[in-house]
Amino acid sequence: MRSVQGWQGLRGWAARRARAAGRPSVPPRAHSALEDVQAILTGCLFVALALVFMRDSRLLPGGVTGLAFIVHYASGWALGAALFVLNLPFYLFAWRALGWRFTLKTFVAVAVLALYTELLPRLVGLARLDPVFSAVMSGLLAGTGILILMRHQASLGGLGALAFYLQQRRGWRAGTVQMLCDALILGSALWLLPPGRVALSGLSAAALNFVIAINHRPDRYHGI
Repeated sequence: MRSVQGWQGLRGWAARRARAAGRPSVPPRAHSALEDVQAILTGCLFVALALVFMRDSRLLPGGVTGLAFIVHYASGWALGAALFVLNLPFYLFAWRALGWRFTLKTFVAVAVLALYTELLPRLVGLARLDPVFSAVMSGLLAGTGILILMRHQASLGGLGALAFYLQQRRGWRAGTVQMLCDALILGSALWLLPPGRVALSGLSAAALNFVIAINHRPDRYHGI
């Protein structure tokens, strides 16, 4: 997740890399409002389907979504409502660190995801679901959905915005902060879930990060 200035900086860096390598540099074209809408609807649908896999397998994602799962598992509170409410405090960090456009798109994306999370179980039923397959598939689906959102300067909020804010203000590495927070969230679930399910949750997170690491390459893909 990056600010508007940060995205422009990445584009400029990619263009310089292209010129240095002798490749033609095509100026990126901003996404239209309609393109942003379809990206949010599509990306959130991928992530929501991943959450259906995880909930039916009693797995746990990282970040604020993982906290929402813990609240859901422990209290029975609606997952979509927990996801929406727990993200509210982090919009302040997103606005300060990433700008109001990014924050507005993120707010809409989280609201759409919360709605999807409650709607999809009424549309999709999984009679048999292998937990290992569920862990890998949910990670791949969520990674693809998040990648779609990232390319339209949106996110699903949460700890990523806080991590980026701390990197800007305190110099803490955002990736390290995010990783430590995810480890704490997964570890805190041991009182709710068997260790095997927590381990599979880590496998899901690895699959998610694999998709983003391979495909989110500003030096290679200019449609960001």
